[in-house]
Amino acid sequence: MNSQLIRIYAFAYRNYIFAIRNFFTFAEMLFWPVIGILSIGLMGGFLGLKGNMREFLLTGAIVAGVFQTSQLDVAYGFLYDVWSKSVKQTFIAPVRNMDYIAGSWLIGTGRGIITFFMLAALAALFFKFRMPPGFALWASLAGVYLTAMITGMMTIFFIFMFGQRIDIIAWMMSALTMLLCGIYYPVTYLPPFFERLAQFIPLTYFLEYFRTGYGFSLNFTHPLLKGFGLSAAYIGILLWMIEMAFLKAKKSGMLVKLSE
Repeated sequence: MNSQLIRIYAFAYRNYIFAIRNFFTFAEMLFWPVIGILSIGLMGGFLGLKGNMREFLLTGAIVAGVFQTSQLDVAYGFLYDVWSKSVKQTFIAPVRNMDYIAGSWLIGTGRGIITFFMLAALAALFFKFRMPPGFALWASLAGVYLTAMITGMMTIFFIFMFGQRIDIIAWMMSALTMLLCGIYYPVTYLPPFFERLAQFIPLTYFLEYFRTGYGFSLNFTHPLLKGFGLSAAYIGILLWMIEMAFLKAKKSGMLVKLSE
């Protein structure tokens, strides 16, 4: 167990070094989330939204920035090796898929926390945004970070299966997830099929619970139980799927192709 913690720390430190040395990675944490919160806040002002309706939109913008920042780090933990053509060199070492996933997620969570406080401060300064009660806030954020891990793991699985040509999915997954989970609207506004689909996304429940702090009623019962339950199930299933995809990539030569 101790050796696994060391491996996880090693990958976390590697991602940290990449993050502080890469200007574009730093810009992803600052530029796009800031643009998102300012544009949504200004739109809410233009539409004359007041009270909790304005908070509904601002919470969506904040969660979107935090979620995208965190999930990209999980995907980048693997994509750094793909882009530098060093996948096979990494797996020559006695490491497991869980090691770089967990290490990348720790850095993604750290960056997500920084992003959250930055966006919340901007929203409070310019749009008089207020935080929800403590438990609703931290329980919901914990769920957002778990959903970010799930989305990043799905990206890793698809790259093992289909190669580098599908790396665009790292950005597509977060956009599709936010489209379905009701980032700027209640999921009940979606067509029935997509509303049903949204109920299988943990972020749907964490967003709902977050917004109860602003007086919105729940569309689904037991949101935290469902959100954390789905998250635990998906993480377990995806770990198994990634292991199977990794073994298949070794046999088919995909692992070597990712290093060429």
